[in-house]
Amino acid sequence: MPAPPPTAGAAPAIEAPRLGLAPRTRAVLSDYLELTKPKVQSLLLLTTIATMYVAGDPSPGLVALTCLGGYLSAGGAGAVNHWFDRDIDARMTRTANRPVPSGRVSPRAALVFGCTLAALSLIELTVAVNPLAAILSFAGFLGYVFIYTVWLKRRTPQNIVIGGAAGAVPPLVGWAAVTGSVSGTAVILFFIVFFWTPPHFWALSLLMKDEYRKVGVPMLPVVRGEEETRRQILLYSILLYAVTQLPFCAGGFGITYLAASLVLGLGFIAGAVLLYRRRDRRSALRLYLLSLLYLALLFCAMVADAHL
Repeated sequence: MPAPPPTAGAAPAIEAPRLGLAPRTRAVLSDYLELTKPKVQSLLLLTTIATMYVAGDPSPGLVALTCLGGYLSAGGAGAVNHWFDRDIDARMTRTANRPVPSGRVSPRAALVFGCTLAALSLIELTVAVNPLAAILSFAGFLGYVFIYTVWLKRRTPQNIVIGGAAGAVPPLVGWAAVTGSVSGTAVILFFIVFFWTPPHFWALSLLMKDEYRKVGVPMLPVVRGEEETRRQILLYSILLYAVTQLPFCAGGFGITYLAASLVLGLGFIAGAVLLYRRRDRRSALRLYLLSLLYLALLFCAMVADAHL
């Protein structure tokens, strides 16, 4: 259940909790924790939890078990991504200090670790939650690894559009965990994340255009230029706004969600318009950070609407 990569800049090592362990042990644990991309996972888990409370009234235990399985699956995908992209990571400033390109974790160890996490996720979700949630989560793992990372990322500027479907899987997993099925509302939530991903990631890619060009990754700003990227961000922001109105129109949510989606959606479009007009790095960074807040608040509004 992957999501877009972190912000630009050198990737610092993520420190493991200090549990009285030797410094070397803490360093190793920190490196393996970093392989799972924990900063990226926070938004994935939020959309999972929010969807679960929209779908019903899950017990804290079920929420915890679902989040555990989701973290293992997305963390496994992240580790395999670290393994596969180690060649280009070593050449980009923001990723050169990652555990694999820096030599702190061997490529083989990262690959085995990632596949092991994915297998554990499949088993844990099947046994502790339900088989449908397990299958959906595993589909997200396969989509991120094989469709986005291996097939699309280095071949087409549409990589994030098509491959972004893998990052939209968490709402499906959360809904399936509570209900044992996937409803129309769950599918709409999937598409909200799906259409949110391109403007979110393209705003970030504007900041990293030179790095992507250096390693030959055909991200949209590299292949079609910054002007077209800003135009696509604005178009997708408008499309996202339209998609977020579907839950209310379909009767899945009420006035609380409608009000929040209107305010948040118009604010997101305003940020995209500002980026299109100003054409500077500051506006791109602002929209990227706004997109993170936007999705979190939108899913929180769903929960509030469902329980009022």
